[in-house]
Amino acid sequence: MLAVIRLLILGIFVVLAGVLGSLFCLLRPFHRNNTAIFAHLFGRMHKLLGVDLEIRVPEEVKQGGPFVYIANHQNSYDIFTMSRSLLPGTVTIGKKSLKWIPFFGQLYWLAGNILIDRKNSSRALGTIGTAVSAIKQRNLSIWMFPEGTRSYGRGLLPFKTGAFHTAVQAKVPLVPVCMSTTHEKIKLNRWNNGKVIIEMMPPIDTQNFSREHIRELMATSYEQMLDKINRLDEEVKSVNSRIESREGVRSS
Repeated sequence: MLAVIRLLILGIFVVLAGVLGSLFCLLRPFHRNNTAIFAHLFGRMHKLLGVDLEIRVPEEVKQGGPFVYIANHQNSYDIFTMSRSLLPGTVTIGKKSLKWIPFFGQLYWLAGNILIDRKNSSRALGTIGTAVSAIKQRNLSIWMFPEGTRSYGRGLLPFKTGAFHTAVQAKVPLVPVCMSTTHEKIKLNRWNNGKVIIEMMPPIDTQNFSREHIRELMATSYEQMLDKINRLDEEVKSVNSRIESREGVRSS
């Protein structure tokens, strides 16, 4: 029953946010802060999912930019968890088909996010140029999922090169964004789904990297993110175990 109620509320929220958000964005279409505003709005729904969300952002990220953010993409709950960490002046890169999702897709497009046609390799390559232009000309940060798809419990998937070419060509730092594992951890019929931690890591300078060093940059970023995600999972496991122990004592 709890799952039905949550899904109903989420459905109503997406429709209202899509309609009202699109009207708002029509007043200032593609504004640099539209995406962050509505990402935070969607991210607040983590409370409805019974998630205790902690977001960690280094000072050099808060005060710096623009950046290319690279985040691990786990499942559809990311829109209600990870989106809460998006900083102002940031847009995301998503597949072109998102534009046609009723209510949400129109908001996503009008908010100023960059749409990519994955079925057309030449256009996909052109998206890197679009992202680089957005960084240089509009001082925007770009949020990308280098795995290219949701992992659905398969761990951190191999990275694609697009985010790294973008950072190197724009000569801006990469910021890895890591989230503790949520696959099979969020149960809609369970009231309390425990803690989730999102942590942005210190920026990785790309000034001394060229196209020939992309694979090296990818490997370094991958190893750093994999290690951080494992550490976050251990931390969350410890925190949730303590919470369960306290609840067990109170109920006995």
